[in-house]
Amino acid sequence: MGDLVGSSAYDPLTVLAWALAAAALLGAFALFAASVNGALLAHGEGRRVSAGAALPVRETARLLRQRRRTTPAADSLLWRVGASSFLILALLKVSLVPLGDAVVFPSSVGLVWFNALDAAVWAAVWLAGWGANAVHPLLGGYRFLALAIAYELPLMFTLVAPAVAAGSLDVQQIAAAQSEIWYLMLMPVAFLIYCISVLAFSVMGPFAAPFSSDIAGGVDAELSGVDRLLVAGGRYALLAAGSAFAVPLFLGGGAGPLLPGWAWVLIKALVLLGALVALRRALPLARPDRFLEMGWLVLLPLALVQDLVVGIGAVMASGGMSMNE
Repeated sequence: MGDLVGSSAYDPLTVLAWALAAAALLGAFALFAASVNGALLAHGEGRRVSAGAALPVRETARLLRQRRRTTPAADSLLWRVGASSFLILALLKVSLVPLGDAVVFPSSVGLVWFNALDAAVWAAVWLAGWGANAVHPLLGGYRFLALAIAYELPLMFTLVAPAVAAGSLDVQQIAAAQSEIWYLMLMPVAFLIYCISVLAFSVMGPFAAPFSSDIAGGVDAELSGVDRLLVAGGRYALLAAGSAFAVPLFLGGGAGPLLPGWAWVLIKALVLLGALVALRRALPLARPDRFLEMGWLVLLPLALVQDLVVGIGAVMASGGMSMNE
């Protein structure tokens, strides 16, 4: 593991402090996303926007008072592990995001870790559906696996593009390589596919079929109390973590005028998070089988073409540097 915040030694207390700060920021961003979603919902229904924005707080208080529901022959351990894993995985993802020059867990292969954590989301959703030992949660789990197969490969090849352009798997170096121009401008297709994937691994918007009403809430059907709160909060936390990770990948990291780097990271992540919440409400629900076709026949080829274009550009740039030398 690399040095933290440029220190000469790995300091566990410093790591703990930054981890707590990252957890607090992630919680604040998740609450912001839930409040924006509630406000948009209230506006669409002709109710007061302020009442909608306060909905997450009221819902949290209600679920904390609610008793846990049980089902016959449920695998309680797997059920609880699945429900609690959403928040844990979101925190692990956001711990890889450089906040200016600081990062909780610096790694020379941070991009690989992010992709591995995304694969772990599969297990979290599946366990939350399987552990209940009930029909509707199980159907929700199967639906998510169909969606995951459709978005995972396009996401994987999308992450290749900024790594090739920067010549590194280190998220800090990828952000530093955008000092002259953001990768959003150089690889817009990769950015678009990444944003689609963030909505998908957050199981939101067009990809909320595993939680949809036609299967009585799917994965959520038998969840109640703290477990339901953990899943709901975890989905918003995953959305926030995905938005934050886009900043060093495509939005220049902490680059920006006047303000310090960490402030620009937070501002960019907050703006993208708000846009994704608004997009979530604007797009219709996608059928898993239809999105599977789109993922393999449209998104995956587009991601590969984007990688090819970036790779050619990187080779030409390195060739030009060699000639100058």
